[in-house]
Parts: sequence; C-alpha cells; structure tokens
Amino acid sequence: QVQLVESGGGLVQPGGSLRLSCAASGSIFSLMAWYRQAPGKQREMVAGTTNDGRTNEAESVKGRFTISRDNAKNTVDLQMNSLKSEDTAVYYCYAHSYGIGYWGQGTQVTVSS
Repeated sequence: QVQLVESGGGLVQPGGSLRLSCAASGSIFSLMAWYRQAPGKQREMVAGTTNDGRTNEAESVKGRFTISRDNAKNTVDLQMNSLKSEDTAVYYCYAHSYGIGYWGQGTQVTVSS
C-alpha cells in the first residue's frame, strides 16, 4: 500500500523560509514532486525530481525553491526561501510509480505578516 506523509507546513512572514518533507512508502517511485493549490486556483506543479537526479521547478519559484530527494529513504523535500504572499497554498506531495500517481494529504503554507 502506497503512503505519502507530508510535514513542515505552517505560517511564515514574507521573506521567510520553510522546509517541506514527504516520506513515501510502498513502492519505487520514478517521479516525486510537489504541487500546490491556492484558493480558487488550479493545482500546479511547483517542482519535481526523477530517480536519476533530474529536477525542474516552476518559473515562479526558480531561484527561491529547491527540491531534493533521498532515494534510499524515499523522501523528497522542498526548501522554500524568500517566501511571498502568493506562495500561500496547500502543498501536496506527488509520487509516480508504474503508471499510477499518488497524492499526499496536503500541508498548508501561509505567508503573511
């Protein structure tokens, strides 16, 4: 049974930092990624990483967010720096395995003074 467990969300002031973590279990994942969904908006990919080390980030977060992965532990982290109010959203961990996508339960990130 595949499980994705996220942690690390919270409230932070503009310009601050947060680190999100996702622990996956139950399979081998070719792709792991972070998505986010703000109120009234569609879910969008923030950053992704493959099990051979390739990464990509959305233009809106390049230079501020960094995704990293530990294949041995099946974890994927998202380091978020220089946070802005528009980064406020529910952040979801996503993992893809053998043609099936799996989602975590989501963690709220609120950027506000």
